[in-house]
Amino acid sequence: MSDSVDYAIASSDQIELDLCKKVARIRLARNITQEYLAQQAGVSVRTIRRLEAGLGVSFDTFIRVLTALGIQQNLQSLLPDPSIRPIDRAALKGTERQRAKPRKTKPDPAPWVWGDETDQKP
Repeated sequence: MSDSVDYAIASSDQIELDLCKKVARIRLARNITQEYLAQQAGVSVRTIRRLEAGLGVSFDTFIRVLTALGIQQNLQSLLPDPSIRPIDRAALKGTERQRAKPRKTKPDPAPWVWGDETDQKP
C-alpha cells in the first residue's frame, strides 16, 4: 500500500489519519493484537481502536504507543535540529540564544500638516 497523502497540502485531520493508519499497519505487520499493544502502552483497547481509526488521541498516548511498538526514535525526524548554524555561531561569538527577541518596529512619524495648520493661536 503506497502512501498517497501529500503532507505539504494535506489538512491536519488528513495527516493525523495517515499517521494513525501507519501505526495500525505497523502493528499488523508485527502480528501484535490491539489488546497486547494497549497493555504494553498502558492505555485501553478502546484508545488503540480510536487511534487506529484516526479519531484523535492525546500526544502522550501517541508517544506511548510508538514506544510500545519500539519506534519512538522516529519522532526525532519530525522536527529539524534547532542547532545554530556555524555562521550564526560565529556572529554570536560562541553563545547560543536563550530568548526570542521581537523585532523593533519604527514608530509612526507624526502626521504631515500644511504650514498654516499649526496649533498656534493668534
